[in-house]
Amino acid sequence: MSRYWNPQLNELSPYVPGEQPRGGDLIKLNTNEMPYGPSPRVLEALRGASDETLRLYPDPQSLRLREALASSLDLEPGQVFVGNGSDEVLAHTFRALFQPDAPLLFPDITYSFYPVYAQFFGLTAETVPLGGKFEIELADYRRDNGGIIFPNPNAPTGILVPLDQIEALLRDNPDTVVVIDEAYIDFGGESAVALINDYPNLLVIQTLSKSRALAGLRVGVAFGQADLIEGLERVKNSFNSYPLDRLSEIGATAAVEDREWFQKSCAKIIANREQLRAGLEQLGFDVLPSAANFLFARHRERSAEALYVALRERNIIVRHFEKPRIDEFLRISVGNEAECEALLDALSELIAS
Repeated sequence: MSRYWNPQLNELSPYVPGEQPRGGDLIKLNTNEMPYGPSPRVLEALRGASDETLRLYPDPQSLRLREALASSLDLEPGQVFVGNGSDEVLAHTFRALFQPDAPLLFPDITYSFYPVYAQFFGLTAETVPLGGKFEIELADYRRDNGGIIFPNPNAPTGILVPLDQIEALLRDNPDTVVVIDEAYIDFGGESAVALINDYPNLLVIQTLSKSRALAGLRVGVAFGQADLIEGLERVKNSFNSYPLDRLSEIGATAAVEDREWFQKSCAKIIANREQLRAGLEQLGFDVLPSAANFLFARHRERSAEALYVALRERNIIVRHFEKPRIDEFLRISVGNEAECEALLDALSELIAS
């Protein structure tokens, strides 16, 4: 705390990201990164762009990337927004589209950046408890609100809300914006992008960090009708007109255009996820149904914290949340075949000891 700070800083509780260790021979299953590399087209494009043109500013509209995204989803470029990671896109959304005179609604167990942004932008937030099986109960969101946001699949649970239920929620909330945060949708769900042209109150946010293996480039996107996108553009251009650098736009465009690589990578993660789920269940874990690239699992006898610590000592990192209702769960990112096998071997030894 400093006497030179804006007083608002004294009240903020910043988001804490997952551990990003430096060096060491670690199996890193804690931040839901893709274990397989990006498309070779991305690497080729980045090498080709690493030249003297880096002295120039990037396109402030990132039009080439927006056109590629729009084409891939049967949208218009004016229905696409891009930013420096989906967290920045979320920040602009909180500032531009949620109303201050009614509560913003989101789940009580969900992405922990939501309450941070609500506090930062001075919004009143109300958390809506998950159901007894950790599912999002959309009937509980049918009340007065200044906006609704939740991930689909939810994080950290991985549980998916079917598209027909989302459409019903949109019909029931015509006067406020409903944001579906689809960071993990490519691993087993049906995107709400298909509903955009029918619902002016829908904004869908996605990221290229997960399914397209570009966490290091920081590219987030949003899809919605043109007036919602214009609202995001107004905030962006009042904050930073150049959120994507030249390399990020070029690499992201190449990733979007290589549909075959994307589909194959997602298929491998889905197969690994189901094998890992079976292995965990054989070891005595209860595993929530996941449509994401991670599993949320609780052992019937062993402490989650103890397993987390013991795995860390064996150079395997998973995620443990010290929060009510979920402190006996581990969130385990789905790695490649060798990483999943190493995790199961380590857990088998720990549980047997």
